[in-house]
Amino acid sequence: MKALNEPIPPMTVPSHTQFFALHTQPSPLLLPNAWDAASAALFQRAGARAVATSSAALAWSLGYADGSTLPRQELLAAVARIQRVLSVPLSVDLEDGYSDCARQVADLVVDLAHLGVAGINLEDGAQPPHLLVEKLAACRRALGENALFINARTDVYLRGLASGEAALDLTVKRAQAYHVAGADGLFVPGLSRIEDAAFIAAHTAMPLNLMLLPELPSIAALFAAGVRRFSAGPANFLLAYGHTFTATAALLEAQHAQGMFAGSALDYAEVNALFS
Repeated sequence: MKALNEPIPPMTVPSHTQFFALHTQPSPLLLPNAWDAASAALFQRAGARAVATSSAALAWSLGYADGSTLPRQELLAAVARIQRVLSVPLSVDLEDGYSDCARQVADLVVDLAHLGVAGINLEDGAQPPHLLVEKLAACRRALGENALFINARTDVYLRGLASGEAALDLTVKRAQAYHVAGADGLFVPGLSRIEDAAFIAAHTAMPLNLMLLPELPSIAALFAAGVRRFSAGPANFLLAYGHTFTATAALLEAQHAQGMFAGSALDYAEVNALFS
């Protein structure tokens, strides 16, 4: 972990080039999920080679519920603030693109590319997979020569759309369609069995991304099975705010401040220096 006061070198290689390369390294890509500029800056300082946003955590931080309710301008403004403090690639979780209209999703993705993001996530959710195919194709047409890593998320496992071999077959079928439409990576949240991960990784040409879950096998074992990228999802936000809630509740109940200063609190001056 880097010290808070250690300088972060500027990017000398374009962020999208760095981000693509991180999916083919001899070690897994571990992505902490930020929700604002401060969390992104801290994750970078901790040593993250790239940072992603969590759609849920970002929405919560701005006062909106998860589930495609975040207004477009709120999203773009938040991403711009995060980009301002980062020297590593940023990937933005766009849920379903905040629209069923492929053209509107593509317009949003182009705006994000102009902000300098290196990648995005787009999901199928509970919608028919052909909608995501249309969105992916529209994004590629609109982006033109602008390179952007598009991670296609399928919710086959997260939503329990199938089980057993049917879930494997459905996931692979969707992955192949998304790849043809323009996706660069495959994200399968909710998948936890290493045998399933190995099968899917072997049957898609895209690097496989999993969400970190308590019941997952070790990252090393999953990497050996073919998983290349791991995301924390909203876990960072829930951990940080869980500690803050507990400490504040203790303060209000006991009316003493010891709990507010317990644990691994950061130093004020070092945090402030992140943004100097």
